Amino acid sequence: MPILSPTVLSTERLRLRWFREEDAAANFAVFSDPEVTRYWSRAPWTELEQSVQMIASTMANCADGSGLRFAIEPLAGGDIIGNVSLFHFVDDSRRCDIGYALASRHWGHGYVSEALRAVIDYGFRELALNRIEADVDPANAASRRVLEKLGFREEGYMPERWIVQGEPADTVNYGLLKRYWDARQGLSL
Repeated sequence: MPILSPTVLSTERLRLRWFREEDAAANFAVFSDPEVTRYWSRAPWTELEQSVQMIASTMANCADGSGLRFAIEPLAGGDIIGNVSLFHFVDDSRRCDIGYALASRHWGHGYVSEALRAVIDYGFRELALNRIEADVDPANAASRRVLEKLGFREEGYMPERWIVQGEPADTVNYGLLKRYWDARQGLSL
């Protein structure tokens, strides 16, 4: 597992930082929204305690190096509006999974792409990853577009991989190699 230390990433409009206990209410607002969790493998949250537990788990994962989740905070101020996570690290293969969620009222403004760009670059540059993977419900066209826009390539299809809100759901697997990322950024290989 990588050695993780508290990190802040900044973009043009966002600050990506480690979660704090005081983020619980804003984080709950994101994951209690049925639109946000439509393609998630769990139902929307119904209790603030679920957010408190997720933040505690996130902090423990960051401390032991098993995963990290950045809170997305607008530079203009206000509460967090979502998160981006790197998790399921496979050290020998220098790869991990990526996940993300954004409050639905902030959809359509390019925040996810902006946040993902920063976290992907951090993963490849600072964590020395070679590969980042994502799995997406085939019906989640917006998420698929974001990944493809960032250079992820569709690599496979898995029928009924998840049970989402009581129903079997398929997955489309995506992968992004460091060399794909470098080529897109105009960096020498």
